[in-house]
Amino acid sequence: MSRTYHQTKYIFVTGGVVSSIGKGISAASIGTLLESRGLRVSMLKLDPYINVDPGTMSPFQHGEVFVTDDGAETDLDLGHYERYTTGSYGRKNSVTTGKIYFSVISKERRGEYLGQTVQVIPHITDEIKSHIRQAAEGSDVAICEIGGTVGDIESLPFIEAIRQMRFDEGEINTLYVHVTLVPYLQAAGELKTKPTQHSVQKLREIGVQPDILICRCEKPLPAEIKKKIGLFTNVAAERVFSAYDIAVIYESPLTLHQEKLDDKICDLLQLKTAPAQLDKWHDLVHKLKAPKHEVRIGIVGKYIELKEAYKSLIEALVHGGIANDCRVHLDWIDAESLTEQNYKSLLAAHDLNGILVPGGFGERGIEGKILAVCYAREHLVPYFGICLGMQIAVIEFARHVCGLLGANSMEFDRHASHLLVCLMDEQYHLTDKGGTMRLGAFSCSLESGSLAERMYGQSEIVERHRHRYEVNNQYRSTLTAHGLRLSGMSPGSHLVEMIELPAHPWFVGCQFHPEFKSKPFSAHPLFAGFVRAALDFKKKN
Repeated sequence: MSRTYHQTKYIFVTGGVVSSIGKGISAASIGTLLESRGLRVSMLKLDPYINVDPGTMSPFQHGEVFVTDDGAETDLDLGHYERYTTGSYGRKNSVTTGKIYFSVISKERRGEYLGQTVQVIPHITDEIKSHIRQAAEGSDVAICEIGGTVGDIESLPFIEAIRQMRFDEGEINTLYVHVTLVPYLQAAGELKTKPTQHSVQKLREIGVQPDILICRCEKPLPAEIKKKIGLFTNVAAERVFSAYDIAVIYESPLTLHQEKLDDKICDLLQLKTAPAQLDKWHDLVHKLKAPKHEVRIGIVGKYIELKEAYKSLIEALVHGGIANDCRVHLDWIDAESLTEQNYKSLLAAHDLNGILVPGGFGERGIEGKILAVCYAREHLVPYFGICLGMQIAVIEFARHVCGLLGANSMEFDRHASHLLVCLMDEQYHLTDKGGTMRLGAFSCSLESGSLAERMYGQSEIVERHRHRYEVNNQYRSTLTAHGLRLSGMSPGSHLVEMIELPAHPWFVGCQFHPEFKSKPFSAHPLFAGFVRAALDFKKKN
């Protein structure tokens, strides 16, 4: 059982030297460790970009957009938070500079500042602190990750806000954790501490002295290196921890626990807890490192050089593998590389046990994805289409089975002879792009006796969406007459949510994004089913 503390404790996680250093995994791992000790944890991401949210940002700029139940489009780190902890997060757990300034300016326009000159301090910083406290409500410990890198101009108001929090909340209720880099230079044969020294120096210049350092490195840091880092950063050596390279990311809480990070955090925050209970994490890592089976899944997409764009998808496939005691190898196939002349030989050469077409936007690579679906359908290879991947499957079926030549989506060709996928009715008159898609959790009814119902084990489900286009209801009768099963529908049967091919061993498409709800200890049923089908296909062939 968790112990409820009258005063919420705050842990602020910052990063230095380079971006993508692992702040999100570090913050999520701390959440795991504190939950394992019986504490109630909340998590918050503070992003310094001026966009209100990442919903309109290119995957090449930002990577994956993670969607919450309440329809927030957020940074991918919220996906880490949900996978590593028991929490389900929402709008209040994702804050950007754009959101903060939008709120402050709106208040100014309403006259809420009573004629004051609105300034970064105190008005912007007070707004940031208000959001932090809202996200922390009901928790014993609130873990707040500040995006970007220390020294960025954009992050200064957030750093100033967390500096003030120590004065507001007290020293024993606040903790500063700084994630930094200790590179190993092969030519010199040495670990270099100077990047960490400069990173901490920059943080101290802003007024924040870190209490704990988590050092990203190739191998565990020797005691003498920790002592050197401590000397130059004013952080005691026993508060310097190694976050070394590991085989699987779910091992991160275990390696940090081995370094006694959670003991030190509880000591500094004066948290009296039970010992960490991490048996299930040990079992999880063992399954990941020594599975009994393996399969090869082909992901046909257009952001294949940027795996961050598919972060939740990759992890959901890993979870599906865990559920089947199976290692999932991913073959990334550029949709633009597939042509009428080569797609059969190219896909056959990959020796795939399953094919997945993920979500996405824009017409680039669409014809290649259609060919991949055709191959999976004709060769009875397990197929999983998500969002755009479902729409592509419908278009392929309409063209090659229903005989509707020229079938396409309004997104790619508004003048196609058969528009199998159209803009949703409520989308036609929208001018703003940000936050206007069909976003968040919506209900879906599964057809009795369908593969979808068998996988879920229930007839009513709730899944997260992020799309503007839908299957054109005018073609539903044509599709079903030729053998396509519309196995999932929105309440009132207004929208097609899931499709499948009863004549195929495993051919499933869904309009929603099941990857956002998959967790390592509870794989999403569609991903568990897909990996199981891939395993069956491999054994049979």
